[in-house]
Amino acid sequence: MSVRMRFALSCAGVFVLVGVVVVAVVYFVVRQSLEYRNGLLTPAHIQVEVPAQYGPGWFERFSQQYEVARKRADQVRAVYQADTLRNVRLWGAVGVLGGAGLAFGLGWRSAGWVVRPLRSVNETAQRVLLGQDPQRVLLGQNLKQRIGFEGPHDEIKELADTFDTMHTRLARSFDGQRRFVANAAHELRTPLTINRTLVDVAVRRPDATDDVKRLGESLLLVNARHERLIDGLLALAEGEQAVLDRRPFDLTDVAEHVLDQAAAEAAEREVSIHRLLDSAPTAGEAVLVERLVQNLVENAIRHNHPKGEVWVTTRGRADRVELVVANTGLQVPPYEIETIFEPFRRLHGDRLRSDRGSGLGLSIVRVIAEAHGGTVLARPREEGGLTITVELPADPAAM
Repeated sequence: MSVRMRFALSCAGVFVLVGVVVVAVVYFVVRQSLEYRNGLLTPAHIQVEVPAQYGPGWFERFSQQYEVARKRADQVRAVYQADTLRNVRLWGAVGVLGGAGLAFGLGWRSAGWVVRPLRSVNETAQRVLLGQDPQRVLLGQNLKQRIGFEGPHDEIKELADTFDTMHTRLARSFDGQRRFVANAAHELRTPLTINRTLVDVAVRRPDATDDVKRLGESLLLVNARHERLIDGLLALAEGEQAVLDRRPFDLTDVAEHVLDQAAAEAAEREVSIHRLLDSAPTAGEAVLVERLVQNLVENAIRHNHPKGEVWVTTRGRADRVELVVANTGLQVPPYEIETIFEPFRRLHGDRLRSDRGSGLGLSIVRVIAEAHGGTVLARPREEGGLTITVELPADPAAM
């Protein structure tokens, strides 16, 4: 039950309780007032002007007729008492029920006025947790929102201010983490580039021995893996910024460009790529979306078996566009689907395989999709491999 409903029911319950007590008191007072009292119908209590012709001793002469009249008067009193008490019960119950309904309605309206600021707090919290704002779909961006409640300094004002303070601190923490990742990645990229250059020069020297060349090739592979890791961290940090400057482009053009670049690697690994590219106009940052498509295609090629297949599809659906990348490969358990989007998570014992990426590919895909107001859904294929569907908002100008 909501707070508003509980408050309205409490108001109705209090009114019913008070109303029942009041009706009960009125009932017993009226009943007591209408009860027969001994001697009330005796001549001493009845002020009657006796005609002169009856003279003294009239009561004794008419006692039989008086007794009949007295009993009749007592019957009338009893009937009147019963009718009055029945009316007290009936109209008391009607009044209590009607008043309870009125109290419920007034309590409902009053609770609405009281909890209206709480709705603002709740809606802001939902936008932060669920990403309902299409322009600020990421947690770090949503934490920049504030309630800014203006009103009397009561409990609700204190709650809203506490919520704003918590948002401010969390936003600073998220921004600090992103800046740290970006700065660390930039700082690490320079020495890795120098190492790669030095190792490459050493390997290409005419007097380099076979052992030096093998060692250099191994070092170059390790260096390349570290460079991919740093590039992934940079893309992850950049992708966590909501895309506010949206420019129109066709997802099909991006997919064709990425597939052309991946053709050599696919041929080397003996993987066949099938294209079914329909027009899919969208809007956003084309460079980031290119990275998204590239990660999906590389993932489909590298996590495949020799002579495997990859299917890439783009299409438009109402107000959304879709990119579907499916590939053959090893079986993926359904319970592992969600974990593949976590950073540095790999399947099938690929943790030591440096040629299959840094473990950030699908994490970057999800971050970029969410930054564009889209979603990512993965499901295992019965024959092995994965089918990953990315949905992005369609370009309104092209609809």
